[in-house]
Amino acid sequence: MKFEDLNLLKNIQHALADQGYEEPTPIQQQAIPVILNDKDLVGCAQTGTGKTAAFAIPILNQLHRIVGSAKKVKRIRTLVITPTRELALQIGESFDTYGKYTNVRQLTIFGGVNQVTQTDQLKKGVDVLIATPGRLLDLHKQGFINLDYLHHLVLDEADQMLDMGFINDVKKIIKLTPDNRQTLLFSATMPIAIRELADTFLTEPEYISVAPISSTAERVKQQVYHVDKTNKRKLLYHLIRNENLSNVLVFTRTKHGADNVVKALKKNGIEAGAIHGDKSQNTRVKMLNAFKNKEIAVLVATDIAARGIDIDNLPYVINFDLPNIPETYVHRIGRTGRAGNEGLAISFCGKDELTYLKDIQKLIRLQIKVIDGHPYPYQENADKEEESKKPAGNNRNSNNRNNNRSNSNKGGSSNKGGSSNTSKKSKSRKSTASKKKKKRWY
Repeated sequence: MKFEDLNLLKNIQHALADQGYEEPTPIQQQAIPVILNDKDLVGCAQTGTGKTAAFAIPILNQLHRIVGSAKKVKRIRTLVITPTRELALQIGESFDTYGKYTNVRQLTIFGGVNQVTQTDQLKKGVDVLIATPGRLLDLHKQGFINLDYLHHLVLDEADQMLDMGFINDVKKIIKLTPDNRQTLLFSATMPIAIRELADTFLTEPEYISVAPISSTAERVKQQVYHVDKTNKRKLLYHLIRNENLSNVLVFTRTKHGADNVVKALKKNGIEAGAIHGDKSQNTRVKMLNAFKNKEIAVLVATDIAARGIDIDNLPYVINFDLPNIPETYVHRIGRTGRAGNEGLAISFCGKDELTYLKDIQKLIRLQIKVIDGHPYPYQENADKEEESKKPAGNNRNSNNRNNNRSNSNKGGSSNKGGSSNTSKKSKSRKSTASKKKKKRWY
């Protein structure tokens, strides 16, 4: 099948041809006809299979007829809700790319930046609004957003919005939209909570799944290194230098951890940068562009940015910390091996992360290849030595205490009737009679 077989407008086909797109991906083949028929949809496909184009292309096809002339008053006809700023920007770029020969105008809004520029654009009018939940509700409350003319509501990366605690905000947003809207829900994984959300807010949706739930890309080669937590930075530097790795995306569990990894790499002469929630939007965009332009060799990110990073031909993804949520592993390594390209996903597994590794392998139904023979394996002997030292230390302390007691008793007995007895009496707050009446329970 080719895009020209999907009954798309010439304007859309022309834009797709400019990008070199001829054949739709499996999720696009199934989703585009359903959306063009105005049906609600739940689409499940692994990251990197073209989910964004699967809803952007048919929506633009429909909006082009509605919008008409560029002079016509702009109303928000399509609302796309997405969990992260990076992903929102990526979706906005896709609408601009596929709609370059239409009069459809899109606006991307998110928090962390001054709202004035966003509200000025809203006053001028837009056809497509792409937003993160918090900023959307904020500007709607201020009266800048009117959803009464909405045709399409898209919930993108719905499972991540659940993971990030946006479910209540999403429900509030849905209630602000007209009942006769067309609702599209896309997700990389399909947990039960997502199906419950779909059953509640979608009308007789069609379910599309083009890959096994929580599967990883076939072209992504996966490896795991067993390494102590304290040696992870050394192993990272070792791999980058000795394997000549460049254009590497590294994931850490925390913001602080990301900054520390960057500092360690820079100290060893490797250009690296970090993006996470504590970075300003301008800094994050600047760092991401530097990575795309290969000005820095390593980009370190937290999971909040995992699905917002869309880089062509990304060869390497390294899980510096294994995620405690197995589905997050799928999202992380989905950054590589895109569009038929091959990729390598490397994971560092500390002893405290073995349970996470087991859960991940259970989810993806695959035993990840273990790489032995590296310079920083588990230090079994060191752990045993530490354990053996603990009892010895405890015995030494207990012996000291016993010696102190015996010495004090000796001193007490040698000073019969002396000052030591008087000091003992002065320290006690019980009378002699109460001591005689005291009952012992042991």
